[in-house]
Amino acid sequence: MKTFLKKFLHAIFLALAFPLALSSGFGRFAPAYRFWAQSCAFAPGLPGDYLRTAYYRLTLDECSVESRIQFGSFFAHPQARVERGVCIGSYCVLGRALIGERTQIGSGVQVLSGKHQHPRDAEGRIMGSEHGIFVTVGIGADCWIGSGAILLAAVGAGSTIGAGSVVVHPVPAGSIAVGNPARVVGKTNEKPT
Repeated sequence: MKTFLKKFLHAIFLALAFPLALSSGFGRFAPAYRFWAQSCAFAPGLPGDYLRTAYYRLTLDECSVESRIQFGSFFAHPQARVERGVCIGSYCVLGRALIGERTQIGSGVQVLSGKHQHPRDAEGRIMGSEHGIFVTVGIGADCWIGSGAILLAAVGAGSTIGAGSVVVHPVPAGSIAVGNPARVVGKTNEKPT
């Protein structure tokens, strides 16, 4: 019965999100995509979680309806993938990301689209993002990303990133990384001493 109810709710929210996704060209018309992504971010409670997941199911490159995206969180770009069983906490801003199955992301996390989004010209003046290089930041399956972490580089499967850490270099699979910049301090399969 519970499975049927969830499928029924997903169908209702997909129908509600369809006009929003349609008006954004299913993520291809950037101004409308961002407007609805940010609007959906502030739908409260469990209905808001269902609405966000439905909207991203229709606009991102991939988004499993078996995931959860909590209040205040949004994807800045539709070039993102959210696999099955992902849980994204409140107030996260995510760029071009590939988030593996069952990964848990704490509140206030930012996943930027790489390290070179705002280059400088020959005189050192900052240039707009249209001159930047945007990359997809991969987060493997079964990761835990602690609250307030900032990711600019890939995180391997089964890794844990400490709260407030800043990942500027790739983190190997099965690692525990903490700090600014994040450094590997252990493996997730090691027993605590």
